[in-house]
Amino acid sequence: MKNEIKKLGRPVDENSKRQIELKVKADLRSKGLLKRGRPVVEGSKNQLKQENRVKLAEAGLLTGKRGRPVVVNSERQVRLAMLNEKRMNGTLKLGRPKMKKEEEA
Repeated sequence: MKNEIKKLGRPVDENSKRQIELKVKADLRSKGLLKRGRPVVEGSKNQLKQENRVKLAEAGLLTGKRGRPVVVNSERQVRLAMLNEKRMNGTLKLGRPKMKKEEEA
């Protein structure tokens, strides 16, 4: 018994405009000539910014910090510091406090 492979789906017309276009794209892709994405504009503000970022990263000056700066003495930060301190001490209780049962007399 031979294992015959049966093609599924509609038959492909090799001479159709789409199939010819796909073959051309595959050839260009294999040669490395197919350009993808938006073209780069040399000297634009974005390119200068990216080059500057690369230079800073190489020099080790890029901190990676983004967004708003943290206000250390804010109410939230004080509470978080307190919770972190309790967590390190092992005194932080998680969850809801247990209800005290009334002893039956």
